[in-house]
Amino acid sequence: MRQKCLDTYALVEIAKGNPAFFEYLSDEVILTDVTLAEFYAVLLREDGKQTAEYWFHKLSFYSIPVDKETLKRAVAFRYEHRKEKISFFDAVGYVFSQERGFLFVTGDKSFEKMKGVEYKKA
Repeated sequence: MRQKCLDTYALVEIAKGNPAFFEYLSDEVILTDVTLAEFYAVLLREDGKQTAEYWFHKLSFYSIPVDKETLKRAVAFRYEHRKEKISFFDAVGYVFSQERGFLFVTGDKSFEKMKGVEYKKA
């Protein structure tokens, strides 16, 4: 089984309790520190500090740091795909996943047809 790297969209669906995303709770998954930070910001804004802290601590174990070279390549990837308006966070997750042979799990339409993506909508 190929390891999966979750984006913020997938994490939000898990936090909402969407059963379509429960499979990712049992899979061997990872996320980048950058994604974890974005997820924290989303929860802080939408659900408050207590919920954001809960999920941050729950998912920290699955979070992996991103090196500077990967960040640089993510910026270049985002620039190359600027017409798709890909977020910096998603660019980092995708490039990180590609470099390590992981599947990038996202619901972002911009990635639907890209290689190495598991596209899943709620």
